Amino acid sequence: MKISILAVGRCGQSPESELIKRYTDRIPWKLAIKEVEERRPIKGDERKKSEGAMLLAALPKNSFIIALDERGKGLGSPEFAKKLSTANENGFDHISFIIGGADGLSAEILTKAHMKLSFGTMVWPHMMVRAMLSEQIYRAWAILNHHPYHKE
Repeated sequence: MKISILAVGRCGQSPESELIKRYTDRIPWKLAIKEVEERRPIKGDERKKSEGAMLLAALPKNSFIIALDERGKGLGSPEFAKKLSTANENGFDHISFIIGGADGLSAEILTKAHMKLSFGTMVWPHMMVRAMLSEQIYRAWAILNHHPYHKE
């Protein structure tokens, strides 16, 4: 399985980046993190549209697209693992997660997404979302491979 995390903003050297690395290093699946950044001083819908275009340009072909959105569907870890497995079984070469910037995701990304996923109704810092997503991808691998990491 090939996984991509496409995100707005640079993680750099931070406690979150160490946590992200801790989980991404454990994942046997091919995983790439691609970061984009709008450097022009624009705001609101114009910024979302620009970031959305950069994210879409970085999207691997034949991706099952999962947009991280607070209004998306919440899944338990076993359901999340099954969703990844089903997408792979249905012929998608890639599973791509998209994390927007401070203004959220563009309408075009939300329209193209096969699924909108929420980590709850609270708003999370974007770097924390990357860390939580990395852990959940590792947990999904563990569930699908009957590894003892995940406890029921």
